[in-house]
Amino acid sequence: MSYKTQMQAARQGIVTPQMEQILGEERISREDLLARTAAGRIAIPANHKHVNLLARGIGQGLSTKINVNLGVSEDCCNVSLELDKVRRAIELKADAIMDLSTFGATREFRRRAIEISPVMIGTVPVYDAVARYGKDVPAISVDEFFDTVAAHAEDGVDFVTIHAGLTQMAVARLRQSPRLTHVVSRGGSVLLHWMTANGQENPFYEHFDRLLEICRQYDVTISLGDGLRPGSLHDATDAAQIQELIVLGELTLRAWKADVQVMIEGPGHVPLNEIAANMLLEKKLCHGAPFYVLGPIVTDVAPGYDHITSAIGGAIAGAHGADFLCYVTPAEHLRLPDMDDMKEGIVAARIAAHAADIAKGLPGAIEWDHAMSHARKELDWPRMLELAIDPEKARAYRASSQPQDEQVCTMCGDLCAVKRSRQVLEGR
Repeated sequence: MSYKTQMQAARQGIVTPQMEQILGEERISREDLLARTAAGRIAIPANHKHVNLLARGIGQGLSTKINVNLGVSEDCCNVSLELDKVRRAIELKADAIMDLSTFGATREFRRRAIEISPVMIGTVPVYDAVARYGKDVPAISVDEFFDTVAAHAEDGVDFVTIHAGLTQMAVARLRQSPRLTHVVSRGGSVLLHWMTANGQENPFYEHFDRLLEICRQYDVTISLGDGLRPGSLHDATDAAQIQELIVLGELTLRAWKADVQVMIEGPGHVPLNEIAANMLLEKKLCHGAPFYVLGPIVTDVAPGYDHITSAIGGAIAGAHGADFLCYVTPAEHLRLPDMDDMKEGIVAARIAAHAADIAKGLPGAIEWDHAMSHARKELDWPRMLELAIDPEKARAYRASSQPQDEQVCTMCGDLCAVKRSRQVLEGR
């Protein structure tokens, strides 16, 4: 292999096996895929060690992708259940899975998840450093942080979230800012604690070249994390968030110079009227790098329904340029999601991503909707259920309330507008 990373291959004009997989799934030309991957506007997370990966691309001109978070914690440490979630997430057509485990045999779980997963796997190594060494956060050494990143890369992780933009300057902005919810990123809060206790710069910022060496060796994509993302509408688009984003843009250029692929992680909790501006700022300050958003959640008052608040924000963010949506479940802010929560979150995120693709004018996106509309006009129930984004739920609803006339549903019965207007206008 004459290239280390997908970006390096694209810059040499080489179409990799992973690119061939993407060309088979997406409506994009070879020339555009190569050019945009070379320029960093498309990322193809594909660790050399992840041997059963079916690659997906994230970025300009590609369908909006969705990510599922799962993993074990101290209070819910059921490895078998979390592996079942991995399998179920794949069945439900997630594009990526992030293992956010914070307790127990994290490496065993990570390796097993990678082994069974044909979709890309991401992690946050800072979480694992805490679990792996069992130390108080300030006692973790710089070498231990980087050794954990290297272990994740060696295991086959395709992308890692690294909060390298949370610098001492950003912390100063944070202290000056009248934030309501301080730092809500787990990785960000760990690094904030470490930096403050040790009086040192963020090790991932200070030793960024060391991170690049690891990622380049395995072709691990860096998801530059937003440790200062807003955790409430009050804190959206504040000085601390923007300060961090400026640094992430600078780090993006350094990564690209080393042929390392990058994504930028985004907010967070954001009012509807600020989402478009956040997307524009990221694309401008981070040079068009793919944008990975956590929601955004558009209101703070809906615990139990945050899959809906985030789908609203995700659709708007996607329509304005976001490339990758992190799902949010109904359990957000309340507990570790169960299997049903995960499904609700995945379906909501897929709806948001598809709505965004339609708004972007992505070739072929709206054809799915036209096919559904045609089936509805024909009162073709088997076809409607087949085309549904969640066929299981649609079939269950249909079966639960059967009409006398099988052509219609129990909402309208004989007053079915579709059947009546078709009779009047088409004579059938």
